[in-house]
Amino acid sequence: MKRLEGNVTIITGGGKGIGFGLATAFAREGSNLVITGRTLSRLENAQKKLEEEYGVQVLPIVADGADEEAIKGVISKTVERFGKINTVINNAQVSKSGVPLIEHSKEDFDLAIFSGLYAAFFYMRESFPYLKESKGSVINFASGAGLFGKLGQSSYAAAKEGIRGMSRVAAAEWGPDGVRVNVVCPLAMTESLQEWKENYPELFAKTIQGIPLGRFADPTEDIGRVCVFLASEDAHYVTGETITLQGGSGLRP
Repeated sequence: MKRLEGNVTIITGGGKGIGFGLATAFAREGSNLVITGRTLSRLENAQKKLEEEYGVQVLPIVADGADEEAIKGVISKTVERFGKINTVINNAQVSKSGVPLIEHSKEDFDLAIFSGLYAAFFYMRESFPYLKESKGSVINFASGAGLFGKLGQSSYAAAKEGIRGMSRVAAAEWGPDGVRVNVVCPLAMTESLQEWKENYPELFAKTIQGIPLGRFADPTEDIGRVCVFLASEDAHYVTGETITLQGGSGLRP
């Protein structure tokens, strides 16, 4: 028996990178999916792969996380198609990474806050009535950028730490309703990171030296499987937690 057989999982940014890795892990465990993003063709390609390989139903929806009405539409379309929601994963985020704080404009800061913090807020608020019915869960993505103060990541870190704070409050408020909220901070190999590795092999090798396990995470096997655990009955007593999936590079007391 697959652990998430018949479940319905919403994954933002599910058409590529970590999001597609998550979608693969959840589809493999039998969950039907709603994947959102900004490029329909990418979402439809992901849909085809996931449906053909795992036999689940996948609903692709173009939606900007900063658009409140669009998020309401995602939730209504999900319920119209599947009748329920078991898990919401807020993975998508854009920002002006690499720009020092003193060079940030308000527009740069807004980009991170609206695509990250506001998006997570909209998805959480709109999905809550259905998560309450299913005794479901939310998995929000944060980052070591906020935990450890990474250079050039001020707006990104602010958005991610805002998400962590909101998640802890939601875990406390929603616990009596049986809805769990947890946070994952990943360090994963993605398409863009692979390009960086090829363009800057020496810097990549130096970065790897700071990771005790000696590699970046695989989006499906290392990140996706932990998220499957958090969404499953195996984690029914886990809420309000921040889990760092960084190969030991995020060691902290």
